[in-house]
Amino acid sequence: MRYPIPDLSPEEHYATSLEIERSRFLTWLCHAPSTAEFDALLNKARQQHPSASHHCSAFIAGPPGEQNAIGFSDDGEPGGTAGRPMYQVLEGSGLGQVGCVVIRYFGGIKLGTGGLARAYAQAVSDALVNLPRSEIVERNALRLQVDFAGEAETRHWCSEHDIPINTVEYDAQGVVLTLGWPRETPRDISALTARLKGRVRLLDPTE
Repeated sequence: MRYPIPDLSPEEHYATSLEIERSRFLTWLCHAPSTAEFDALLNKARQQHPSASHHCSAFIAGPPGEQNAIGFSDDGEPGGTAGRPMYQVLEGSGLGQVGCVVIRYFGGIKLGTGGLARAYAQAVSDALVNLPRSEIVERNALRLQVDFAGEAETRHWCSEHDIPINTVEYDAQGVVLTLGWPRETPRDISALTARLKGRVRLLDPTE
């Protein structure tokens, strides 16, 4: 499975701001491959903005469509007016591994439940427009055994097909390469087998 994620390094976040009826909405987005990265973002927002009225949040700590590692919070706003609208925007974006906090400074004018939901959704939607993105490819380990003479050709083939080599082991029989095989791609090494004239073996073929 391939999907976009925030192109942000650990501990880095992307920030935007929005003002509606004198209230300021500061949106922070981070790359959240697990809930730990989201928790760190939320704690950082609370530490840097301790006087804010609310620190509302939403996250998807997995691929798009993830059902377990997700969450959202209204943080004191009326139920359903902040966290859920934020989450729905994240869900609709097609992004995975993303965490979001919207920091609100109340400006004295009440927005009503509908106005709040629209404001929090807009804050996240606006931030996503220019969010740096990269693509992640989910991969499984695939182990190949080749003779010493076939290692260079195997490396070249992997490079041609954008398949990373995670580990390389040498023994008396030759070389074992552990590849990061794209999960969405059938395990077909027939082209490599033909190139090496059969001098390649797929290990653990049933895994």
